Amino acid sequence: MNAFSDAFLYLNDPFNWTGPRGILYLAGQHLQIAGLAMLIGLVVALPPAIWLGHRGRGGAFLLGLSNVSRAVPTLAILTIFAVTSIGFTIWAPVIALAVFAVPPVLANTYVGFREVDRDVVEAARAMGMSGRQVVFRAELPLALPLVMTGIRTAAVQVVATATLASLLGNPTLGTVIRSGFGRQDYGIVVAGALLVAALAMATDALLGTLSWAVTPGQKRVPFGRVRSRRAEAAGVATAR
Repeated sequence: MNAFSDAFLYLNDPFNWTGPRGILYLAGQHLQIAGLAMLIGLVVALPPAIWLGHRGRGGAFLLGLSNVSRAVPTLAILTIFAVTSIGFTIWAPVIALAVFAVPPVLANTYVGFREVDRDVVEAARAMGMSGRQVVFRAELPLALPLVMTGIRTAAVQVVATATLASLLGNPTLGTVIRSGFGRQDYGIVVAGALLVAALAMATDALLGTLSWAVTPGQKRVPFGRVRSRRAEAAGVATAR
């Protein structure tokens, strides 16, 4: 309990929140790294997943690649990038976290498109829609629940794992945890852990609200679970 009491005292000290290395600054840098990683991950994962999901090809390969990439430790990728060509810069954790973000977005987007009722797709084509119009006007709105769940899952994981960037000297909320270990002050360690957890939970809540807002009315499941036999069989993330 002493560690939690010390953490409470640390978090209630305004001096720890401000300044060049304060919590607010570290949180901003943490979100910058996580945001860049998510942006790269979305650019890499969404186009092939949408294209293959629309065409109904390459599903086994795509899901297999996604599952294999989940098994690669982020810390290992981070270390490899840091000691090779990228060096100890912000881009080492950004690229490592982007690799970490790709699998849930890739798998959920593909499965989301394959879950769209084929009758809807055929009706859209019968109305004279082009392939692009079918994707963005018929399939994407119906696939959004699973697509957004994949993005939400990836974002929470990236925000939580961005803590590791502090190991390379990049300022994040992990810096607070490292500082606590360095001083052997476990109250600061607990405070840092609580800050990371709070940021991850805030990210989840924000994206959960966004997912609810952009999902068609009948498919809105704000606190439930997106039920999908194909999704469960593929092991993709589902909304909590």
